[in-house]
Amino acid sequence: MSADPAGGTLQSTDELAGTLHRTEVQRGASSIPGREIVQVLTEIPVGVESGWHTHPGEEVGYIVAGTVEMRIRDAATLTLHAGDGFLIPPRTPHNARDLGPGTGRMLSTYIVEIGQPLATLTG
Repeated sequence: MSADPAGGTLQSTDELAGTLHRTEVQRGASSIPGREIVQVLTEIPVGVESGWHTHPGEEVGYIVAGTVEMRIRDAATLTLHAGDGFLIPPRTPHNARDLGPGTGRMLSTYIVEIGQPLATLTG
């Protein structure tokens, strides 16, 4: 996904696009060989889950609005509020669910392998 020629951004087209509203903010080269940096704004409606999924690199996230329950395989469940940050290691299954009362919004920066899908559902 890349910038819209009209100057806006496009909806993310990874495997989570059917569940969540994801807007790619920017994408660029990383100083780490074989990696790129992708920033995505994700909006999760009340009660909706992302579904268990992985990313081909680190996810550095920040809750912009709402309350989100973040379940990370082999780690304690996190309840994140606006202003909270989170880190998810590469290829670690995780699932986000908006607890309400409004739409949860999170800004995530991914440092991922070039050419790999940004998100892959794990079932």
